[in-house]
Amino acid sequence: MTTRTSLTLSTLTITLALGACAMQPMMARHHAVSARLSAASEVPPVISNASGSLDGTLNPHSGVLTWTVTYVDLSGPATGAHFHGPAMAGQNAGVVVPFTGSLASPIRGSATLTDAQQADVKAGRWYVNVHTAANPGGEIRGQLAAMQP
Repeated sequence: MTTRTSLTLSTLTITLALGACAMQPMMARHHAVSARLSAASEVPPVISNASGSLDGTLNPHSGVLTWTVTYVDLSGPATGAHFHGPAMAGQNAGVVVPFTGSLASPIRGSATLTDAQQADVKAGRWYVNVHTAANPGGEIRGQLAAMQP
């Protein structure tokens, strides 16, 4: 290998490494969002063996919240699912983002949030709710928690 080729490869390696470092802060700024859904978290609590989870991300640059909700052992098919807020655990609030499409597990979706909605998600003032015919007010619920990037 010639000295010129070696220098070119070294320059290329450094350039790629610096580019990866520059991308790291943008990728790291996404907030991981999660919730554990249970019947005991409903207000008021309901009796059900169902459980579930929500895993997602909030991109503060674009305001896009993406999610996947999985659940098991509902009393019947899901008849509705959505985010509610603003409300802390133990409180009820109106629907802020309805889920569209199939409500079969897993439920995947995304929505662009306003700045105020992003602030509520980051502060834990949203919850996810899955409804069934047997529990029209909600069978399982989970409070969102957003991890700081």
